[in-house]
Amino acid sequence: MSADHLKIGFVRRGYSTSGGAETYLKRLAAGVVSAGHEAQLFTTDEWPEAEWRFGSLTRLRRQTPMGFADELEEIRPRADCDVLMSLERVWSCDVYRAGDGVHRAWLTRRAAIAGPLRRAADALSPKHLATLRLEQSLFGRGAAARVIANSQMVKAEIAHLYGYSADRIDVVPNGVPGEQFRASPEQRAQSRAALRIGTDEIAVLFVGSGWERKGLRFAIQAVEAARDNRLRLLVVGKGTEARYRSSAAHFLGERQDMAGVYAAADIFLLPTIYDPFSNATLEAIAAGLPVITTRANGCAEIVAEGEHGSIVERPHAV
Repeated sequence: MSADHLKIGFVRRGYSTSGGAETYLKRLAAGVVSAGHEAQLFTTDEWPEAEWRFGSLTRLRRQTPMGFADELEEIRPRADCDVLMSLERVWSCDVYRAGDGVHRAWLTRRAAIAGPLRRAADALSPKHLATLRLEQSLFGRGAAARVIANSQMVKAEIAHLYGYSADRIDVVPNGVPGEQFRASPEQRAQSRAALRIGTDEIAVLFVGSGWERKGLRFAIQAVEAARDNRLRLLVVGKGTEARYRSSAAHFLGERQDMAGVYAAADIFLLPTIYDPFSNATLEAIAAGLPVITTRANGCAEIVAEGEHGSIVERPHAV
């Protein structure tokens, strides 16, 4: 293996058009290739061929998290790569990017506000148990040679909950191309008109998929409690709308024109229960929006109180 030319294998199981991990991975792979190295991707059939133009693509057959991890472990000895970097919980790898955070920490935070039935269901869930087994392998047994966390919060969780050496964890916060989200007054007016936001309305923006974890119900409660008819909650992302019926919420679905959506908004609100580092919060800051989020959002580490917005300790405190 030569440091001048490396064959780097990347691992990501699924694919989402709005996924932050997918965006991060494509940017990273482009940088790896431009630096003269080779990139290859280990994934499933979900990843579109056109979305990986950086090298070879190996599709694994098994779709479940545990099955995918098992198959990757089986083929790894034959994989032609010098470094295996995973963005997915697997049994072992050279570098693991904990972009999805720590599952044990998420379950702990959810249990603190959940009822007894939810806590019992989580404790018995095969999905949760499988995810915790993979985490235990990576962190508890040290099968990840090195870890990249996107916040100090995640680094502390890994070290505290699994005893993984903090010296082997590098913190690299997420980043965004800031110029992409800066809008002129004319662009703002056009975006508000396209979304039919009245001149006297205050657009409160919520962005994220996985609405339970992102705290959508708390965002709805906050807007409803304000009793201000000017407030309009715009919800961007994928979820079950029927579970969040409210006259205050307007569901926009998944959007490709996020720069325009940020331009149309007045406030960004993400009362998340747990988020390793919300890309949406970072994008909102880049767009110049005041943000309100929780301490359980790793992005809160870069939010200057009173300058970028406000941080609350608990999601129901917004």
